[in-house]
Amino acid sequence: MRIILFGSPGVGKGTQAKILSSKFNIPHISTGDILRAAVNDKTQLGLKAKEIMDRGELVPDEIMIGIIRDTITNDSCTNGFILDGFPRTVAQAEALDKLMKELNFKDLYLLNITANEDEIIKRLTNRKACKVCNHIFTSAELDGRNTCPNCDSKESFYQRNDDREDVIKRRLEVFNQNTKPVLSYYEKKNKSITIDGLGSVEEVNSKIIKALSL
Repeated sequence: MRIILFGSPGVGKGTQAKILSSKFNIPHISTGDILRAAVNDKTQLGLKAKEIMDRGELVPDEIMIGIIRDTITNDSCTNGFILDGFPRTVAQAEALDKLMKELNFKDLYLLNITANEDEIIKRLTNRKACKVCNHIFTSAELDGRNTCPNCDSKESFYQRNDDREDVIKRRLEVFNQNTKPVLSYYEKKNKSITIDGLGSVEEVNSKIIKALSL
C-alpha cells in the first residue's frame, strides 16, 4: 500500500499517519525528516541539499525526488509507505509520477483529509509545544497535565508562532493557492480518496480504513 497523505494544516495528517503506519506496518515518510537525515548522513544528495540550504535557497525538486527514491526503494518500504509533505505542487506531482513509473509502482493513491476552516483554526490554536523537546500536543492529548508526555519534563508548554490565528489563516491561503491544485491532478487520474476529517481520531481512522479496503 502506497499512500500520499494530503490535506491542509490542522486536518490531523500526522496523527492518522502514526496509526496507519502501525496498522499496515509501513513507514511514515516525512519529507522534512528524510531531507534532514540525508544531510546528517552526508549522502551525495544530502551534501548537495546542504550546500543549497546554506545559501538560503529551496532544495530543488530533482534533489527531493532523488532523496525520495533512495528512501522508498529501501527494504523498509517493501510493503509500501505513507508519503507526507510531498508533492506540494503539480510539478512535483508530475515528477513523482515519473518516478513511480520508473519503479513500476502502480498502486499509489492520494489520501485527502478535509476539515472546515473554523475547525482547523480551533484545533491549531489549541495546540501546545513542550519547551524542552518541542514536541507538539493537542489539548486533548495534554488533558490538563503539566508534564510532557514525550520527555516527562515539567517545564511549561507554549504556543508556537505557527499556531497563532493570523499565521494559520495565512498558511491556509498558501495551501489553497499553491498546494490544493495537487488534489485536482490526482482526482483527474482517479487516484484520490477524500475523507472527512471531522470527528474523533478513532472515527476518522475508521473512515480511512474502510475507504482503503474498497
